Amino acid sequence: MKEKIEGPFGRFLKKYGSRVIHLWFEEYTGWITRNLPSLEGMAIRYALYRLLFKRLPSFPLIYPGVYFTHTYGLSVGHRFSVNTGALLDARGGITIGDGVMVGPYAVIVSSEHDLGRPGIPMTSRDHVLSMVVIQDDVWIGGHAVILKGVTIGRGAVVAAGAVVASDVEPYAVVAGMPAKIIQNRMYSREDLE
Repeated sequence: MKEKIEGPFGRFLKKYGSRVIHLWFEEYTGWITRNLPSLEGMAIRYALYRLLFKRLPSFPLIYPGVYFTHTYGLSVGHRFSVNTGALLDARGGITIGDGVMVGPYAVIVSSEHDLGRPGIPMTSRDHVLSMVVIQDDVWIGGHAVILKGVTIGRGAVVAAGAVVASDVEPYAVVAGMPAKIIQNRMYSREDLE
């Protein structure tokens, strides 16, 4: 006869069990592999993260010090590169195309705290989830921040330190806080003047 787990912990496991186990494995994978140097470290990170990511089809360049959370919602394409100190929180889902580079200390988040209902303490609020989509051949510069619900078009460049809160057109170069188009890669600067 199968033993039942009763009480609050049993109800918690029944409701969230697989996700809790996934997050636990994810946390330990990061703790064990996050700071392993060189190609060996990248190979070990790939071997373990391919078990956790929603999609990880080929060997990525995951540099030391990268933080991934909620990897069950993270799908990346071929030739993916993410540099030291970057944070990707895929709670609401992140889809990344082929040939995408994420610079050092960049942040990509697919959720935020619910800011409505002022009578509820901030620590008790739910997360508002919204998918982030980064299409093929995108370069996200160091220290850039990509917020929930954003789609970054094919071939776009997000400058270092930019804060992206709205969609970015294909082949646009955006910079600033909030990010604004400063150039389009399809045209030379002379064409734009």
